[in-house]
Amino acid sequence: MAVSRLASKLTLPLREGVGASSIVLPPGTWPTILDFLIERFPGVPREEILRRSQAGDVLDHQGAPLDALLPYAPGARLFYYRHVENEAQIPGEEAILFQDEYLLVADKPHFLPMSPVGAYAKETLLARLKRRTGIATLAPMHRLDRETAGVVLFTIKPETRGAYQRLFAGREVEKSYEAVAPFCGERQFPLLARHRIVAGDHFMRMCAADGEPNAETRIELIERRGALARYALFPATGKKHQLRVQMTALGLPILNDTLYPVMRDTGPDSGAPLQLLSRSLAFRDPITGAMRTFTSLRQLDWTPA
Repeated sequence: MAVSRLASKLTLPLREGVGASSIVLPPGTWPTILDFLIERFPGVPREEILRRSQAGDVLDHQGAPLDALLPYAPGARLFYYRHVENEAQIPGEEAILFQDEYLLVADKPHFLPMSPVGAYAKETLLARLKRRTGIATLAPMHRLDRETAGVVLFTIKPETRGAYQRLFAGREVEKSYEAVAPFCGERQFPLLARHRIVAGDHFMRMCAADGEPNAETRIELIERRGALARYALFPATGKKHQLRVQMTALGLPILNDTLYPVMRDTGPDSGAPLQLLSRSLAFRDPITGAMRTFTSLRQLDWTPA
């Protein structure tokens, strides 16, 4: 079987909600495709990569099974299906809040990753929704941390995706979140939090630093229950971990946060989810012109860990 150097727009079928990844082989001198794949996926044993190739998990540009022992051919396109051995099942079920021909809006549970990455393939919001709906073209327009629950917007048609991406890039989507955190009687609400957020002391963490602010969030107090309070958060920007970092910088770390103010190893899915919820999204639909508002049906848990 020859390996074609032609680019491909082939759409392959889903496998348990997981779509095929595509790669164009870069310049290099690997003797075989197998040698390249071993270097690209150092955590996967040679025998496993060869087994997956023989099982039809590695495909050529036409979607036909590809022999990984073929000579390496820079510029060739291949497809492969990600597979995670003994992937953990994540508790909690997503809900579909809205669906039309352009959009799907989901209500994500805590602990569920957005998309296949690392130790997660089938147990992700994107894969679950693809399995549930059969829509292979679903694509998220923004992201939530694995620990955060709530409203997420997906587009359905690739040809209209750019219009919705421009809404987010142009900050034309009104986002609201809720969080449970300590009550602070010394602060007056509402308040405008403005910080400079930069990479922190660990690759997973960010931090607030001196300098020109690049993150802004309006914070309102919704209600108080003893030492805790529920806050409404309205971010104007979208920095990584923005709400978690800003609440910590204000002395109001979000309940059950395992990254801020200090990093804690509590084990996977400890049962004490981060009390941060993507409550709503609102925008004018660039395709239909209708005003859209989507609100999570979930509620935060006020019980301390």
